[in-house]
Amino acid sequence: MLYKTRGIALSYIRYRESSIIAKIYTELFGIQSYIINGVRSSSSKTNRIALFQPLTLLDLVVYHKGKQDNVHRISEIKCFHPFASLPYHVTKSSLALFVTEILGKTLKEEEANEPLFEFIEHSVLYLDEADKGFENFHIQFLLQLASYLGFGIENLHDLEREIKSHHFPQIADKTELDATEKLLQGGYGTLVTLDRTRRISILEKILFFYKIHIDQLGEIRSLEVLSEVLR
Repeated sequence: MLYKTRGIALSYIRYRESSIIAKIYTELFGIQSYIINGVRSSSSKTNRIALFQPLTLLDLVVYHKGKQDNVHRISEIKCFHPFASLPYHVTKSSLALFVTEILGKTLKEEEANEPLFEFIEHSVLYLDEADKGFENFHIQFLLQLASYLGFGIENLHDLEREIKSHHFPQIADKTELDATEKLLQGGYGTLVTLDRTRRISILEKILFFYKIHIDQLGEIRSLEVLSEVLR
């Protein structure tokens, strides 16, 4: 059966000679995998592979037979918001890779979750359109995403108490604690001045908190690149 849905591209793997299997977070069906034939063919007249780059916002018409099917097919696809800067800005593209990796490890539900979809979509649009003040975007994204995943952080005290109870090894100074509080309470673009060391320290703390709640989070490979571009 055919369905119209919006989607957010997360990743893809090569499949056979010229096809891919793309992982897409959809508004109607949650996280899903789709096979796209011929997208890597040299004879292809369009550069459709670009539609599956990290966080591309998509309009889709998809075939879905039932929940028992692990891989589905796409009938129609187009980008509904061409990016102005995200793929072309080194810092933004590094942030996008980090966000994509986090979503790939945390999004598991194969069903609709409209508030979560809209939050991710809003976050992607903000990052693409922001002129400045997005250097802490990834931290705020994690802090807000936790609420949609069912383990939201109510306040700084609760966060510090929980990570300490699980033996987090670092002790934050007042400057770091105040910055964390501002990031927790403020929206995207909230001005919080951090040096590279404190930004990494706060990020490590939030990821430790995530690992308390998500056993399979594992290593975040994009962290190394991110730490290099965010000075």
